[in-house]
Amino acid sequence: MTTPKTLWLIGCGNMAGAMLRRWIAAGAVQGADVFVLNRSDRDLPEGVRQGRALPDGALPDAVMLGVKPQQLDGIAEQIAARIAGVPMLVSILAGVEEAALATRFNAGATIRAMPNLPVEIGKGVVALHSDSADDPARAGAQALMAPLGLVEWVDVARFDAVTALAGSGPAFVYRFIDALAEAGAAVGIPADQALRLALATVEGGALLAAQSPDTPAALADKVASPGGSTRKGLDVLDADAALVRLLTATLEASERHNAEMAAAARG
Repeated sequence: MTTPKTLWLIGCGNMAGAMLRRWIAAGAVQGADVFVLNRSDRDLPEGVRQGRALPDGALPDAVMLGVKPQQLDGIAEQIAARIAGVPMLVSILAGVEEAALATRFNAGATIRAMPNLPVEIGKGVVALHSDSADDPARAGAQALMAPLGLVEWVDVARFDAVTALAGSGPAFVYRFIDALAEAGAAVGIPADQALRLALATVEGGALLAAQSPDTPAALADKVASPGGSTRKGLDVLDADAALVRLLTATLEASERHNAEMAAAARG
């Protein structure tokens, strides 16, 4: 299978819309080769067609499910017969397992994908898993997702955990930036300036961490001179592994809910 060029998107909310805008900006697909099935018209990239029913004619190279997980059964009733035999079905429905998709849709290959919001600027993460895809289909999915950022194939047993880390992770990072800015305001920095400083600090720190041969832990030690003020701040975060324990609990909560949605989708 070559890289999919014709796509039908079933739903085009925040995440699917971010993926679509990046694909078109990167030249991976052309607007005229995309159709979006949605309940109401959205502001979509130029050339993209949209409507309340799938178009007549040949099937596309790939169909991507981008609706809410709880809408799965309704969407299956609406489109399963029409897309039967599509070469590739991609699902970005959190918590919905491949087996649950296979009972509702007939596709040459079914691939679970979990992107995160920075895919819109080509700096996202896309986790992929499939038991049904052969090597050409996997290569096609990999190529389709490549313009979105880092693409990682993930074992099914770890998919919910990876969803919590990478899929939900940007929200946790955004909350950290907010908290850093609020803390800056709490120690006397004007709130708008504290937010600008927090944003620039996280942006620069992340870019350096991504490019440096050093681990983030080693970089933190480079910033923190022995006995210095940075070390005193790190002592608070490191005490009893407070930050690690907080983030572990955060990921566990997200992972549990993914498992709950998977159970619901099994029926």
